[in-house]
Amino acid sequence: MSVARVTEIIASSKESFEDATRKGLKRASKTLKNVRGAWVEGQKVNCDSHGHITEFRVILKVTFVLED
Repeated sequence: MSVARVTEIIASSKESFEDATRKGLKRASKTLKNVRGAWVEGQKVNCDSHGHITEFRVILKVTFVLED
């Protein structure tokens, strides 16, 4: 039987939500062992005073399996 845990992380990118998600998962995998998946719980953008998007952010719920 496997036991999994979920943790929340926030990741950002200057490119896109997809890029932020990939960066977040890549970084989470460096610290967490046995990462099995994630879902995007939220998205947000930061913008400048002219309304141009300067940063894409995602809130990720990352699932990983605990070791025996």
